[in-house]
Amino acid sequence: MDKFRIMVQFLQANQESFMNGICGIMALASAQMYSSFEFTCPCLQDYNYAYGIGILIVPPIWFFLLGYVLNNNISVLTEEWKRPVGKRRKDPAVLRYMFSSMTQRALIAPTVWVAVTLMDGKSFLCAFSSTTDLSEFLNESYPSLSKKELLKLQARIPCKDVFDGHEIISREAATRYIRCLSQACGWTFLMVITIAAFLIRAIRPCFTQAAFLKTKYWSHYIDTERKLFDETCKEHAKSFAKVCIQQYFESISGEIVPQFQLPTKKGKGNKDDDGENQKSDEEKILGIRKEEDMNKVLWNWHTCKPALFLNKHAQNMTMNGHAHLDTLTLSDEHYTHTPMKNTAVAYYSKV
Repeated sequence: MDKFRIMVQFLQANQESFMNGICGIMALASAQMYSSFEFTCPCLQDYNYAYGIGILIVPPIWFFLLGYVLNNNISVLTEEWKRPVGKRRKDPAVLRYMFSSMTQRALIAPTVWVAVTLMDGKSFLCAFSSTTDLSEFLNESYPSLSKKELLKLQARIPCKDVFDGHEIISREAATRYIRCLSQACGWTFLMVITIAAFLIRAIRPCFTQAAFLKTKYWSHYIDTERKLFDETCKEHAKSFAKVCIQQYFESISGEIVPQFQLPTKKGKGNKDDDGENQKSDEEKILGIRKEEDMNKVLWNWHTCKPALFLNKHAQNMTMNGHAHLDTLTLSDEHYTHTPMKNTAVAYYSKV
């Protein structure tokens, strides 16, 4: 149990690396899923295109949505987008940065699926076998067929067991030609994706470095603030439960008390086995001792988050503009009226 807790804490502390690992696993899973997938083309003119394009598009959409589902930041983004403004304004640039980061990770697995599918060429062959111009592979000595019959014959090219027009068209040559086109589309797709990723990841910060750093910082702040708030709530709930149970057993009279009363920590803190000072449960509940008070605290956190203003001394300056000045004046007077020792120096000449 302790090893599992340590692993969870490590993953929480390294969430970005963890999400990158999840994206890599999803990419490998998409490639493995395609290799184990049994591709069965219907070999019918009216259904080949829909089946081939569906295999090329539908699984990437599923992987894309799954990437959002597995990303913990999607809930952070939604909460930040829908929360009331209160004392803290919402920065659209930060929301866009968070959304773009999640989108980039979610696109990894769909990109791998599309690239592997195009490199293999089966779905492309099924989708475009009846619409590709294969006149170069026709047997000119064979009587010409009508266009409708030729399309039906081409639609059966992906199915080796069903194709029966070997004397009319060379199936092997037509299959290699269409797969060659598919691989060319695959390499083009990878090149476009690579160039786009390079432009987004490398060139964008060069033009808007200050804005990029600002949005990156506040996106990390929002994520960290939510984690710390959840941890504080868990710690408060644990202490609240301990105090509630302790008071329940203390209220029972008779001999049950010494048998079931829970050990309490007295004083400001006691040292545990590791030598660290631990606050008492009474201090950890932070003065919130009623259910209504806790509900009010949580509601206020949602509706009106505190302003991002931590300098208490600067806040006093805002409330009283002369506070800082008066402090300096008193300090100056203190130093001004400090008695100084007068020393006399005499110089004697040997002349």
